Amino acid sequence: MGLTDDVVNGLISLVIAVVITKVTASGDDSYDISEVLLSVAIASFFSGFFTSYFAK
Repeated sequence: MGLTDDVVNGLISLVIAVVITKVTASGDDSYDISEVLLSVAIASFFSGFFTSYFAK
C-alpha cells in the first residue's frame, strides 16, 4: 500500500462529499454553489487522504 492508495481514498471521499453537497444544496442565493463545492472538495480530499495515510 503506497501513496496511490491514499490518493484514491482521497478522491473517493471527494466524490462522495461533492455529490451529497450538490444534491442537498438549497436553491437560495445566499451563497455561490461553486465556491461551496470547491471548499467541500478540498476539505474532503484531504480528510480522506490523511485518514488513509495515518491509519497505516
